[in-house]
Amino acid sequence: MVSSSWTRRHVLSLADFTPAEYDTVLQTAASFGEVLTRRTKKVPALQGQVVTTMFFESSTRTRSSFELAAKRLSADILNFAPGTSSLTKGETILDTAKTYLAMGTDMMVIRHKEAGVPQAIAAEMDRLQTNVGVLNAGDGLHEHPSQALLDLFTLCSQLDADHPRLSLLKDKKIAVVGDILHSRVARSNIWSLTASGAEVHLAGPPTLLPKLFADFIHPTADSTLLPPPNPSLPNFPRKLFLHWSLQPALQDADVVMTLRLQKERMTSHLLPSLREYHQQFGITRDRLKLCNPDVKVMHPGPVNRGVEISSDLMDDPDLSLVSQQVTSGVAVRMALLYLMGGGKS
Repeated sequence: MVSSSWTRRHVLSLADFTPAEYDTVLQTAASFGEVLTRRTKKVPALQGQVVTTMFFESSTRTRSSFELAAKRLSADILNFAPGTSSLTKGETILDTAKTYLAMGTDMMVIRHKEAGVPQAIAAEMDRLQTNVGVLNAGDGLHEHPSQALLDLFTLCSQLDADHPRLSLLKDKKIAVVGDILHSRVARSNIWSLTASGAEVHLAGPPTLLPKLFADFIHPTADSTLLPPPNPSLPNFPRKLFLHWSLQPALQDADVVMTLRLQKERMTSHLLPSLREYHQQFGITRDRLKLCNPDVKVMHPGPVNRGVEISSDLMDDPDLSLVSQQVTSGVAVRMALLYLMGGGKS
């Protein structure tokens, strides 16, 4: 049965996740990871339920991963394509969501280029007193919860494949490098990794790592890039550090997570050149010598090879966890859909 520690209908942000909820996702994902190694990879946990994927932005990994996860759970899937939808005729996003509600949707997986769209749809579903769950698959510069959860699962599984849990990362040093400013992945990972007790070190050029990220955990009321202060958030110590050079972030790091330069979101010239960025912040085999000998490298994808990370390093199975991240995505998204859908054991 669904864990008693899970009471969420929606997964919109990791800011208010508790350690018990993280562990519930990790342990459920581990169970589905075992299912995915079998010859028959399908279970009837969500049989008869309908999952709608509403992606208003291009996506390969996230969309495919959610669709495969829903199929592995025996759910029916409705796919939304904005270019061929009634949005082109003037229909609003909320009316589109209510159309899928009328078709019997049980869960909606939503990605949008503007922050807040999944939250708005979730609020409308709640106002209508439905039981529809909404899962944020990435919204603007806000968050990408399922990516951070699969990153967490990938790391914890490296340390204990049979029993991944949040506490395994306590006191680990994790460097997050690159375009922090435009990264919803970074924002979600900050919440999840600091909740584990890990030291999270952000590194990037000043134009892509503003000073305000120093207050990410306890943002000021006038911040335009971070969520407003919320006194109801779980209250436990979090360790977050900022660096405008690479060396202090990499020194003795256990994990290096490099992020894509999101050129499509940059509204001004924030970098002199890609070549200079790679010279200063690109992750290479030589630079990893600063880290712990057992360091692992991650990237949420898609990757600009030779910019954020060297090709040889990305393809090195002894150092890179990029392929494991993609594989973990299916198990973690199965876990989220299962928990939100009140699946059967």
